[in-house]
Amino acid sequence: MSDTRFYKKIALQLGIREQQVSATVDLLDEGATIPFISRYRKEMTGSLDEVQVANVRDEIERLRALEKRREAIIESIEGQGKLTPELIQQLRAAETLSSLEDIYLPYKPKRRTRATIAKEKGLEPLATILFEQNKIDVKAEAEKFISEDKDVKTKEDALAGARDIIAEWVNENAEARDKIRNLFKREATIKSKVLKGKEEIGEKFKDYFEWEEPLMNCPSHRLLAIRRGESEEVLSIFIAPPEESALDILQIQFVTGNNSASEQVKLAVNDSYERMMQSSIESEMRMMTKELADEKAIQVFADNLRELLLASPLGQKAILAIDPGFRTGCKVVALDKQGKLLEDTVIYPHEQNKLFHAKQTVIALCAKHDLEAIAIGNGTAGRETETFIRSIEELPKEINVIMVNESGASIYSASDVAREEFPDKDITVRGAVSIGRRLADPLAELVKIDAKSIGVGQYQHDVDQYLLKKKLDEVVESSVNKVGVEVNTASKQLLTYVSGLGPQLARNIVEYRNENGPFKSRKELLKVPRMGEKAYEQAAGFMRIANGKHPLDKSAVHPESYHIVEKMAADLNCTIEQLMSDKELRKQISLQKYVTETVGLPTLNDIMNELDKPGRDPRKSFEVFAFDDSVHEIKDLKIGMKLPGIVTNVTNFGAFVDIGVHQDGLVHISQLSNTYVSDPNIVVKVAQKVTVTVTEVDVQRKRIALSMKDNVSSTPAQPSKPVSHTNNSNKKGSAKPEPPANDFASQLAALKDKFK
Repeated sequence: MSDTRFYKKIALQLGIREQQVSATVDLLDEGATIPFISRYRKEMTGSLDEVQVANVRDEIERLRALEKRREAIIESIEGQGKLTPELIQQLRAAETLSSLEDIYLPYKPKRRTRATIAKEKGLEPLATILFEQNKIDVKAEAEKFISEDKDVKTKEDALAGARDIIAEWVNENAEARDKIRNLFKREATIKSKVLKGKEEIGEKFKDYFEWEEPLMNCPSHRLLAIRRGESEEVLSIFIAPPEESALDILQIQFVTGNNSASEQVKLAVNDSYERMMQSSIESEMRMMTKELADEKAIQVFADNLRELLLASPLGQKAILAIDPGFRTGCKVVALDKQGKLLEDTVIYPHEQNKLFHAKQTVIALCAKHDLEAIAIGNGTAGRETETFIRSIEELPKEINVIMVNESGASIYSASDVAREEFPDKDITVRGAVSIGRRLADPLAELVKIDAKSIGVGQYQHDVDQYLLKKKLDEVVESSVNKVGVEVNTASKQLLTYVSGLGPQLARNIVEYRNENGPFKSRKELLKVPRMGEKAYEQAAGFMRIANGKHPLDKSAVHPESYHIVEKMAADLNCTIEQLMSDKELRKQISLQKYVTETVGLPTLNDIMNELDKPGRDPRKSFEVFAFDDSVHEIKDLKIGMKLPGIVTNVTNFGAFVDIGVHQDGLVHISQLSNTYVSDPNIVVKVAQKVTVTVTEVDVQRKRIALSMKDNVSSTPAQPSKPVSHTNNSNKKGSAKPEPPANDFASQLAALKDKFK
């Protein structure tokens, strides 16, 4: 069957036109990447952005998977000789995986059950008689089925077997399961209890030792925390609605009379729910809520990662980078403007007898290599090292001293990538290099580290690891292509994420560059081994050549559109360089003149923007930040202090902020603003500079509570992409209930059983 029947459904769901869906699916099927489609195929897709293109891809994949399962089910039932016109109509009409599986359940090959054993004993006719619920003598009917040969010794044995068969009929009834499933969604509660003897070992889950709340109100981070407690065998979890409500629903559907046969059916209905349906639907709810919680946690991680990757770069500056330490000293490296390691050494500024030597070493390195900035890792001894550097009066005032978040630097320094880059250097030297390069260009350096190791996630080890990796890879790819890559200086790791490339082509580009020197034009990329026309088409627009033969090689204008700019320049009797440098010339261009069947105003407007600022970096300009010089350790904090800080992580329950005391403080969601906040990402972003007030300090437990209320100096969060759309416990009797998790609850309420 053709996919075209899905296009209308996807269009309605995403609020776009059917033609946009069709064009996007065609491009995806041809192997086009999401960055390429959203940037260079706007005429075809109606200017869908990356989020919309990804949504189309996800929906078509889901519907194709659903269709594949439908065909497998039809084939299975047909093989049993039980496929009827009515049944195939039901299967074709099923729009969700759960409804499809409900229809298939009676025909699904299964292990021997109490019902199948009863059928083997010849009790199905008795079950049919009882299920009709006519006025009969139940015991007399049951007596007819007593058989020593079939191990039916008494009337009660016969009735019990018949009830087992009816119970299975009830459990396999698609309408009944759908009703109970909806009841779970409306009224189920999630309960957790500590397992006996696990109170001490499970102290970190203490909030959930005796917990109960409506499932629909349970925010994703709490659900994942409770599930972690279960996986660590500290907690037990139970999800169910009020049992009487479930039994009422089933009895209304199946108990149609008021006689002795109906009493047998009622017993069977109750047994069906308690023994089979309740646990079955509970398992579905666990899967469904886990999937939604995973999606939410993964999206939080993805949003944080995007902000970190797109953080402001200092730019091409010669940098002195320091990986701080007390006992082992501070590893110091000098890097040139391209991030090349020039020199490395160790200083001991925290030992009094070596302080003078440390100062002289820093002064000498800065003078020798004409260094322009000093990057200091924010780990152990970071603030103390910062104080030392700032105390060196001989350093030129124009050299900025900047603390750098070093999360993941140790991962890089011990990686194969670092060993390949610096085979003769100690891991501490590699770590210092990473800190310096991260200041110069966060994106170029962070792509060398496994995104899960960067430390901006929430319960990342508890979510679906395949989906997490897929999403984070997409974020890295999106970020790299949003900024663009200078092909003559980019690392193999950075090139890997360019649209259409991948590890092998990235490696080939670097090897070609090493053997033949810098690329002189984009066209030269076609000489790289295995660089075909398709890969070139996908990648070329995102790769820059600063001094390329063609003036547009340094811009985001795709080579396929060079002829348009050449025509514009010819029409104005000027060169492309003049067109790019002269705003008045560009004002004379009438874009409508250059519209064709394949090139429309969206592409032409993009071209004009590029001519205005060719190869512009979409990231914000770098702003120097400094912590409060009066606080260096947690013991220096006092309640009421207002301090500058940098957001290091955003979660569903608030934001963590580095205030320069080696321990991030938490701004709970209730303290992010003077007004109600449903999603912390609306207020803050990773790497954002904020002002916070200290509200609580627990030195022994190393816990800091912060507030952003009334701190109007905080810079409002600005999303860097199109947006699609320790916490206070909510225990019974809690004085500080957590705001309802509207986003997660609304997803549950509107869910269309998309779980697998």
